[in-house]
Amino acid sequence: MTVVTTELLRRFDVPGPRYTSYPTADRFVEAFGEEEYILALQQRRVGSAAKAMPLSLYVHIPFCESLCYYCACNKIITRHPERAEVYLRYLSREIDLHTAHCGVGQHVSQLHLGGGTPTFLSDEGLRELMGMLRRSFVLAPGGEYSIEVDPRTVDEQRLALLAELGFNRLSFGVQDFDPEVQKAVHRVQPAEKVFALVASARKLGFESVNVDLIYGLPRQTPESFDRTLEQVTQLRPDRIALYAYAHLPERFKAQRRIVSAELPMASAKVSMLARSMDVFMASGYVYVGMDHFALPDDALAVAKRQGRLHRNFQGYSTQPDCDLIGLGVSAIGRIGATYSQNVKTLDEYYDAINQGHLPVVRGLALTRDDLIRRAVIMALMCQGKVLFEPMEQSWLIDFRRYFDVELARLQEMEGQGLVKINSDGVEVTPMGWFFVRGVAMVFDKYLQAGRNRAQFSRII
Repeated sequence: MTVVTTELLRRFDVPGPRYTSYPTADRFVEAFGEEEYILALQQRRVGSAAKAMPLSLYVHIPFCESLCYYCACNKIITRHPERAEVYLRYLSREIDLHTAHCGVGQHVSQLHLGGGTPTFLSDEGLRELMGMLRRSFVLAPGGEYSIEVDPRTVDEQRLALLAELGFNRLSFGVQDFDPEVQKAVHRVQPAEKVFALVASARKLGFESVNVDLIYGLPRQTPESFDRTLEQVTQLRPDRIALYAYAHLPERFKAQRRIVSAELPMASAKVSMLARSMDVFMASGYVYVGMDHFALPDDALAVAKRQGRLHRNFQGYSTQPDCDLIGLGVSAIGRIGATYSQNVKTLDEYYDAINQGHLPVVRGLALTRDDLIRRAVIMALMCQGKVLFEPMEQSWLIDFRRYFDVELARLQEMEGQGLVKINSDGVEVTPMGWFFVRGVAMVFDKYLQAGRNRAQFSRII
């Protein structure tokens, strides 16, 4: 494994976007609201995209029974299941508001339930939600239908229900198997339970099982994380998502319960990342990019091999660069050359729908420059390279002239061994994959304009 030098660590241990979109969500403005969003939906309906490109759906379920201290998601801690029943009624009305503008029966090839904790919903609630989605959209055969699962909230019978409802991919939130780390973040779940659930998922025929891990949590050390890595390789999920913990207590109230002194140093985090990559690839996993690993026959690894990898608000994806409708509080969507986000509180969400309005609070209409830079950034994040000629043909630009300042900045990174620049394009090196977000940041116009980076997680 390539050794990360102290100098590179010092230079790149800075905040930066994860680039699940470009421009990033902090650029969304309230000048883009319901009217602009409806126009985008209507343009999709009458255009060729509705027939040629299936939709992606994201449904945000904000409820959790207990608080995980590391969590930066929009969530509501409650032990009252009836709150979810009310929420589902409003979700149904939001779906109706959408189909009034984009039409009933649009094809969907990707559905993701996120949270919060989607499995907070009861069996009846899950049936109700999938029923309302199927009444309004056509879930295409062979699509990717996934749900985030808190292992503490399911058993084999619930997994069987998820399979019956059409879900074919599961993502288990593990984070770390170490009991001391689990106590420090207020998420205690025995490894034995996770192993049993994954075995059940395989028996039930789920196409892919993902496990989420987080490095950089309190009380973690490279040695303790090695033990978790060993258990994960024994578990052998189809996919692994390995995230760096972003400690932003000034933004996320739950994180104020984490003892800062117990957080590992940046050098320890780099060691955990490097050792994770070593262990997973030695165990046969393909390094998909940034934070994702997959077994060679998993669809994500196949997409990486074939150059069909994409990145959206849920991370790396096999699905085409398609439109996304976000449903529920704080959900983010993308229609055409626009992004949109719903209101963030239940009161605002319910109030908007009661008034017959789509609950969009902000968004963005992308400029041509935004689209060009997005194409470059996503190529770097997904394929690890950007080729000049295809970009020039697609966007009718002279790449070297358009990005002369950026290419000059990349020359310094080339000297540091992070990228290679040649007559054909720019390629990220194996060392550069540690800092791929930093490479992508070179092409971020808004960062160049001096936007405050403190709101982002650190690259390492």
